[in-house]
Amino acid sequence: MNWDEIQGQWKQFKGNVQQQWGELTNDELDQINGDREQLEGKLQEKYGKSKEEAREEVNKWLES
Repeated sequence: MNWDEIQGQWKQFKGNVQQQWGELTNDELDQINGDREQLEGKLQEKYGKSKEEAREEVNKWLES
């Protein structure tokens, strides 16, 4: 799956994202609105991850 598909179907993927990263709120997911950079930024903020760690986690999530 690629990010364009996720971005286009963000409402369907929000639940999956929240299962993976439970600290993200519905409001934050609405703000992210399918933007990968915003998702990675929120992961950095909420989980104290580096930019590279957040990117790696999103990549692993995409592969699953």
